[in-house]
Amino acid sequence: MPDFVNAFYELDTWMQVYWGCAIVGTTIFAVQMVLTMVGMDGTDMDMDFDSGTMDLGGSISLFSIKNFINFLVGFGWAGISFAGIIENRLALLAVAFLAGAAFVMMFFYIVKQTRKLEHNGVFNIEACMDKTVDVYLRIPAGRSGRGKVQISINGSVHEVDAMTDGEMIASGQKAIVKGIIDGSTVLVQ
Repeated sequence: MPDFVNAFYELDTWMQVYWGCAIVGTTIFAVQMVLTMVGMDGTDMDMDFDSGTMDLGGSISLFSIKNFINFLVGFGWAGISFAGIIENRLALLAVAFLAGAAFVMMFFYIVKQTRKLEHNGVFNIEACMDKTVDVYLRIPAGRSGRGKVQISINGSVHEVDAMTDGEMIASGQKAIVKGIIDGSTVLVQ
């Protein structure tokens, strides 16, 4: 048998548990990370329980394989790291458990921050209501024709057809969206 296997069996039971969690957790974590980087992580086997879902701008399952692996990594490495410092086994177990829970909470925080960056790119014309727009192409009076306006929504500038019930609005002027005529045209004044 290799020396590292003999060294593992010579450890006390608790250290075997910590090392086992650390090695298994880190190995699976590394595989997950590689699969994520190459775009093959779509097969996340979440074990969703009704009471285990947290709403962080979308649901994130508290009981999932990824969270279990995160817990094992934190638990195992904390147990190994603090074994020489904390003599009391129960205190060491508590510290390792808290470290595992902290790893899971860090995962939730990272996912929450990442979801803030998501943007589906779909422009919803309803978001234009009551916004100030820049007239790009003049808008003829009394809905006799269409002009164009530019509007900034969520950091993106969109060009939208526009009509008005009132007087003609010249290019370069400001207007306010007062209604939606159809899926691509707004009513301004």
